[in-house]
Amino acid sequence: MKVLIADKLSEVGVDWLRQQDDVEIDIKAGLPVSELAGIIGDYDGMIIRSGVKVTAEVLADPGRLKCIARAGVGVDNIDVPVATAKGIIVMNTPGGNTISTAELTWALMLAMSRKIAPANLSLTGGAWDRKKFQGRQLAGKTLGVIGMGRIGKAVAKRALAMEMEVVAFDPYFAGRCPEGSFEMVKDLADLCARSDYITVHVPKSAETTGMIGREQIALMKDGVYLINAARGGIIDTEALLGGLESGRVGAAALDVWTSEPPESEAEKKLIAHPRVLAVPHLGASTGEAQEQVALDAARQLVEALRGGEIRNALNAPGFEKALPPLLRPYAELASRIGTILASITPGAISKVEVVYRGAISEMNVSPISTYLLVGLLSPHLDQPVNVINAPVLAEQRGVAVEQTTSAKVREFANLMQVKVHTDRMNRTAVGTIFGNHFPRIIAIDGYRVEMKPDGHILLIFNDDMPGVVGKFGTILGASGVNIADMTLSRKADPSKAVVAINLDNPPTNAVIEEIQAQEFVNAAYYLKLPELPPDERGE
Repeated sequence: MKVLIADKLSEVGVDWLRQQDDVEIDIKAGLPVSELAGIIGDYDGMIIRSGVKVTAEVLADPGRLKCIARAGVGVDNIDVPVATAKGIIVMNTPGGNTISTAELTWALMLAMSRKIAPANLSLTGGAWDRKKFQGRQLAGKTLGVIGMGRIGKAVAKRALAMEMEVVAFDPYFAGRCPEGSFEMVKDLADLCARSDYITVHVPKSAETTGMIGREQIALMKDGVYLINAARGGIIDTEALLGGLESGRVGAAALDVWTSEPPESEAEKKLIAHPRVLAVPHLGASTGEAQEQVALDAARQLVEALRGGEIRNALNAPGFEKALPPLLRPYAELASRIGTILASITPGAISKVEVVYRGAISEMNVSPISTYLLVGLLSPHLDQPVNVINAPVLAEQRGVAVEQTTSAKVREFANLMQVKVHTDRMNRTAVGTIFGNHFPRIIAIDGYRVEMKPDGHILLIFNDDMPGVVGKFGTILGASGVNIADMTLSRKADPSKAVVAINLDNPPTNAVIEEIQAQEFVNAAYYLKLPELPPDERGE
């Protein structure tokens, strides 16, 4: 098998590849797009980091290329949809930085507790002032861990060795953590009230941005210590500044920022604050992490090329082709229904109910439920979710999946109905395929709609009263956002309505906030879905 290493890669990964009798490698880092496109078809696999751009031009004639492995997490430099269409597996290595990031969290926690940075600065400045830098020990304290993914679990595991009590909360999944060595609490308020230290390890999303704000800080113990080595903005910057000034927050340690390098005045104030330990996103910056992702990428790639297990794949090209023709459009529909429900259903997911009606109910619809899980879980996890691992990930997080079928239908030949249960609410969505080709959402929470699950969407739940739709149009028009399509539905008792708006371009945060602030709006969500192919939009 021929493997192209198209970026600078740790020698650990390169040496492992050289030891494989059935692998021949070429190292050609830094090639421009045109040259890469000219040679890529000669290779079975390719390993990259963040430097090379694997564009549609590069993949135009992929020849024998079967797999691309990214030594690292982000795949913004790979055109994944084109790779999928060409039957090329794209995989990353999300586990390579787990230990390094968990250890950095602990380094920050310890250094902050013992005032290491200011003490060092004082001593190197010629002073000797031990009393000024009295700290506190961790043993016996309570650590609150928000987010129980790979890194959150690693941090919690190490806390037990430090003789700390651990309480954990995951905003997306209500199930118990498999380790079971610490307490899972049901809400964030409980964790805030009980913790001496709080560390966040959740992906950044609309729901987690600012999840530690003024309200949460007000619930915390006086002198609480906060750590963020996940994503900038999960702890609200202004709220953190206020907590530090009031003394409610004793200290904070920050590795991540809303923009990097930090640009906002608020973040610059945090960096300069005497009780803030600030570092420039060092979570994965260890030699071991870089060696591990290189080794993981090499092993994953070769194992896949040998026909073995496919790990950490971000796509599963060709999987849907194994489905009967009648079911194939429902795979895409199911994934989009999952993404929509994940975006509009706050709380920790405990159960998913899926009902298939019509002729499709007589077929094996389990793969369609798997696509639904991919859409539902992907926004909430910091690892790739695909049809291969989605059922396992759901089971690990205590998400029950109930699937039923019924031949009874009324207005539509086939449809799928999905109900998601969380600790805060339930939501339902119903979808079907028009003309055997065009996916549509036909109901949300019992409201009859006809929504294209495509591109930029505003989904608004509001009071049913005159002038509401006009107000939405005015707000969007004033900001230069064009409405492509709109569907609305209402219920007489209570007098409520839902409006689904397809947009030509994305609204700004200010526009979304203005809509959410209207007194007649109960909830408003902005969704960004992949664009449907032109022949599936039904325009």
